[in-house]
Amino acid sequence: MIQGGTLVQVGVIVVSVLGLWIGARLLVDAVIRLARRFGLSELAIGLTVVAMGTSTPELSVSLDAATNGLGDIAVANVLGSNVYNLAFVLGVVALIRMIPIAETLVHRDGLALLASTAVGGIALVDLAISRVEGAVLAGLFVTYTAYLLRAEGGSTAAGAETEDEEPEVEPEAGSAPSDVKPGSDPGTFPGDAATTDITGRVSFRGRDALVLVGGLALVLVSGDYMVAAASTLARGAGISEWVIGGTIVAAGTSTPEFAVSLVALSRGSLGVSVGNVVGSNVFNITGIMGAAALVRPLAVSANALETLAWLAGVTVLMVAALWTGRRLSRPEGALFAGSEIGRWVLGLFGLLG
Repeated sequence: MIQGGTLVQVGVIVVSVLGLWIGARLLVDAVIRLARRFGLSELAIGLTVVAMGTSTPELSVSLDAATNGLGDIAVANVLGSNVYNLAFVLGVVALIRMIPIAETLVHRDGLALLASTAVGGIALVDLAISRVEGAVLAGLFVTYTAYLLRAEGGSTAAGAETEDEEPEVEPEAGSAPSDVKPGSDPGTFPGDAATTDITGRVSFRGRDALVLVGGLALVLVSGDYMVAAASTLARGAGISEWVIGGTIVAAGTSTPEFAVSLVALSRGSLGVSVGNVVGSNVFNITGIMGAAALVRPLAVSANALETLAWLAGVTVLMVAALWTGRRLSRPEGALFAGSEIGRWVLGLFGLLG
């Protein structure tokens, strides 16, 4: 028989999912309008503002864990979230629709993703991260973000459109014929032109900034409640703290990225959908892990090396897939999403981490 407490936690998760979806829709709508207004590409906004915003749950969890001397939770949350973002979030997005990737994302930001994972791995190889190493990680993130904003800040709207131009790709075997007409946005679905965002009919000074903050707040609060409910259910089932941190909590804190990426995809904003994931991963392993080590030096168990190796493998395979074809196909998405499900199964049965 299901106990009342369990039903309450399941109800909290259901309500949290609804809150995440509404908040993500508000956030994406506001970001798209602001990006166009300031001449920044949607990819740049996704890599910076949206990525840092949706990674706030990871920041909160890791800083709190570091403050209480729980290095395993702080690091497991970061590494697990990064694996989940790349394998499951991008995998599911690709299953919904094949993702053409902008050349800038493949070359510049793909290399940044590889480099940040490598630097984070080097810092973790001795199972500890000192304050000096934390300062280096945080400094690298600030440098990367400043470079992005400087590179994008001077671009005109036309320049931004050129940067985010999607590569022409051959349709997948068995896929439906393309309905995209010449001159239309290849990132939109048929029928999207007839839709408007959910705040499009309301206009006042500062509307977009207010909607962005409100949407982000709703996403973060919903994600926080989801993490708490999922963690309570997991502990009740006798699952270890490391597995909870690397799977349940990691996925819970990544629900904002998942929600935002799906909503951005449905709105035809591939730059936000993919850039949000890549930017979040760079922020997690450099900015968040660095900030946590600055609060208190981190010491982790040997389990961290297993998860780190898994993350390194997924990162290399994802960047290679994007580099070779400048797209993420449905079969590739299925393989990545399946690998994350496999990691969860191994972890929950105590065979990994």
